Amino acid sequence: MTIPKPLVQLNQLFICISIIFSLTISPWVLLVPISVGIITLVTKQNPIIRSGKFFLSKPAESYPPEDKDQQLFNQWIATICLSVAFLFFLLGQQVLTVVFSVMVFIAAVTALLGYCIGCQIRYKFKMWQYKQNNK
Repeated sequence: MTIPKPLVQLNQLFICISIIFSLTISPWVLLVPISVGIITLVTKQNPIIRSGKFFLSKPAESYPPEDKDQQLFNQWIATICLSVAFLFFLLGQQVLTVVFSVMVFIAAVTALLGYCIGCQIRYKFKMWQYKQNNK
């Protein structure tokens, strides 16, 4: 199953904007992308992507496809890192809050620019799994 690339980019932009707001307004804003991430991982349906479908100007199949499994893997990484950032915020560790938030921000921005760090991590993991299973 695939997801149209503009919808994936919409989700990445949502994450970037949420992190900017969390760093400039309040770390409590992190609860928004964390909640979206949890909903996505539990239901396998991203509310941002589902909402964005209504704004596509062409049929979904006419856009470049992105792999749904890869996007779920990336969502796991983002949700875990943002949750860790929020936990550090609750523990009063502002520097670590910023570090983990900025890591996700950089990953989302680089994905918007065309390089997917999560894809690279998943590829390396899949290669490691393959090698372990074929010893």
